Amino acid sequence: MRGGWLLTGWLLSASAAAVSQSWSDSSIGPALSLRGVAASSPALGDGAARGTVTLVYWQYRLSGPMPAGLQVRLCADTRCVLLEGANGATRGLSNLPADEPLRFIYQVEGKGRVFPLTRVISNQVTVNYRTVR
Repeated sequence: MRGGWLLTGWLLSASAAAVSQSWSDSSIGPALSLRGVAASSPALGDGAARGTVTLVYWQYRLSGPMPAGLQVRLCADTRCVLLEGANGATRGLSNLPADEPLRFIYQVEGKGRVFPLTRVISNQVTVNYRTVR
């Protein structure tokens, strides 16, 4: 009887195999004109992915040099991660639902105007996620 249990367990685990998938999206970002004021990109993602996030790649491009004190976060509805640099990868959003929209949040520390005005030319994410079948 023990052999029957092993075979059944193997069949159940084979039928619940994880499948890796990804989605990508991009948008134009906000203008950064005032220090101390957060500015958000449009929501990225179409909400069609079913599964959990495993890894997120990001990239953003600015119209000029990076302003001193710029902080950029990549946020889902329930969690944000601070980004280091204009591109990279993070596991900081792992295990979130893959259909949650993501937003880049930009803020330049301090008070007063950002000079010269800086525009976010592009925001891009690629979200790797897994589904269980």
